[in-house]
Amino acid sequence: MIIEVIICGIIVIFLLVILIRTFRFKPEIKSLVQVKHIDINRDKVTSDMVAMIRCKTISNRLEELIDREEFRKFEELLKSSFPAIHEKCELTKIGKTGVLYYLKGKSSVKPSVCMAHYDVVPVEIDGWDKPAFEGLIEDGYIWGRGTLDTKGTLCGIVEALEQLLLQGYIPENDLYLSFSGEEEIDGDTCADIVMYLEGKGVKPAIVVDEGGAVVDHVFPGVAGECALIGIGEKGSVNMDFSLESQGGHASTPPVHSILGLLSEAVTKIEKHPFKRQLTKPVGEMFDTLGRHSTFVYRVIFANLWCFAPLLDMICKKSGGELNAMMRTTVAVTRMDGSKAYNVLPPKANFGINMRLIGEDTIDSATVYLKKTMNNDKIKISLINGMNPSIYSDTSCDEWFKLKQIIHETWPEAIISPYLMMACSDSRHYCRITDRVYRFSAMRLSKEERGMIHGNNERIPIETLIKTVEFYVRLLGVL
Repeated sequence: MIIEVIICGIIVIFLLVILIRTFRFKPEIKSLVQVKHIDINRDKVTSDMVAMIRCKTISNRLEELIDREEFRKFEELLKSSFPAIHEKCELTKIGKTGVLYYLKGKSSVKPSVCMAHYDVVPVEIDGWDKPAFEGLIEDGYIWGRGTLDTKGTLCGIVEALEQLLLQGYIPENDLYLSFSGEEEIDGDTCADIVMYLEGKGVKPAIVVDEGGAVVDHVFPGVAGECALIGIGEKGSVNMDFSLESQGGHASTPPVHSILGLLSEAVTKIEKHPFKRQLTKPVGEMFDTLGRHSTFVYRVIFANLWCFAPLLDMICKKSGGELNAMMRTTVAVTRMDGSKAYNVLPPKANFGINMRLIGEDTIDSATVYLKKTMNNDKIKISLINGMNPSIYSDTSCDEWFKLKQIIHETWPEAIISPYLMMACSDSRHYCRITDRVYRFSAMRLSKEERGMIHGNNERIPIETLIKTVEFYVRLLGVL
């Protein structure tokens, strides 16, 4: 009887703790904001964006497939379309495609960097409903490759600075505009720019690059808009796994072919995912957005000390972005064997793209995969890769300034840190600062997010104007 009473008491106390923590897990009270109207020359912004799209700055890992004249045309376009920037700023060409503008501020203590890239990925013409490089305007949209990734961002930055300079703008601190034309192929240009700045002793107080955006329905239980700021990136690794055999005729196959053994290895990898890790970006995201979610989800996010295993189980079963935020992921993306149906392959292989999180590194992940496959005959080859980035400061003045500017531009959005699944040029800046913030200043629907690197990429003119407004506000406080 006494034991039953004790057990019931423990259960009651447990439930009370859960409920008390849940009811205390409330959103921060939003400060009221007075949105100052900003006049933007819509016709100029639109025509400049169209002209940028017409420059076919398609990057490729094979140099012979790159039309360098299109890249030069883009640089000349910047010069002709933004004369005030070229009059007031110092321009330095760096690496293959680097364009670095420097505007001296009242102080050099806290320099700022605004980033974008102007190269774009190739286009499958047959999949597009409109031409990809004509900058066609239709129904309030500008069509074209790069409108979202990231010529739209670049356009927003230079339009804002040009407008401010014509009004006599002098930044409080030194300002750099850092543009690369090799981001889509992981080129060296941005690394070269960072090396140049490092050599000059520049340590940015804030770096703003592409990344999160203003989106909706991206977090469990939260239906409203969220402005997500990437404060870190997962590492990206490409690996090959191969096996060799004597080959031979398919009429007399061995008990286990090398493709069968490799398939078994793939199955083991997929059945044994990496352990969960709650990193700083994800932990802060859960703490921020979890407070705005429905009651059931608030119970979970307010009590991760208890329900983390349940959340982990949900993530593993559902896959997708939430799962990728919690662990290192492995995607098997290619497999090769024999070129003929009746020939046993003398060599077969599969390739993976792995996204590293938290404490996982290329070396430690390789050890885990070897152990998981449990086949010493499988050869692992590292093609290329990088470890996860450091995580940026979310307690400094620059972080709060960025949040305030986002709040002024999109007053209804819930602002939160998050972890970027993809990689960006901004990771190179982590060598010289821990204040790298990845935020594409756009409201993007699920459909629009799907257009990035996809077919029919286009941007609403209203979205582009709002991007310019964001940068006018941001540059005004840097």
